[in-house]
Amino acid sequence: MARAEREELAGLLATLSEEQWNAPSLCTGWRVRDVAAHMVSYDHLGTVGLLRRFAKGRWVRANEVGVAEFADLDTGELLAFFREHVQPRGLTAAFGGMIAMVDGTVHHQDIRRPLGMPRTIPPEHLAYVLDQTPGNPRLGAKPRISGLRLRAIDIDWTHGAGPEVTGPGEALLMAMAGRAGAIGELDGPGQPTLAARLN
Repeated sequence: MARAEREELAGLLATLSEEQWNAPSLCTGWRVRDVAAHMVSYDHLGTVGLLRRFAKGRWVRANEVGVAEFADLDTGELLAFFREHVQPRGLTAAFGGMIAMVDGTVHHQDIRRPLGMPRTIPPEHLAYVLDQTPGNPRLGAKPRISGLRLRAIDIDWTHGAGPEVTGPGEALLMAMAGRAGAIGELDGPGQPTLAARLN
């Protein structure tokens, strides 16, 4: 599934203009090209490379260090590197590919949403990532959704207990991941609480 996400995104990236490659993504301070670079920036690193990356970034800024390492590539070179790494390896392949799958699905939408290029995430992909997101410490969803019940209206998925927040599964995913722009696509008595936490 993670490979399929990357393959679909590679297909999209191949159609983008230079302006779109350099357009802002939903990740603060990152352009589309920066998100694409981040998604595969760990796959070529062995243990020593990972340790160096985390040391250089003092752990919390390791992602920024990785993106900076791709800054000198033109879009054709970056796309070629992305295509060479559609199969997750190394760190992103950990936990049965969970890291690549969750990271890849969210970042796929981080690119598509601001470009106005929506898609329908395959239901089995969406259900898997929704299940993995609430407890993912890197995404920080837990404090955002604590005391709320989330229910997707397009697939069979619910999480939590409390005032209900309903909407498309993709919008629930993006809201859990901290993307405030998705809140307008959600409804229910718990929506104002989630909106306040996101804002």
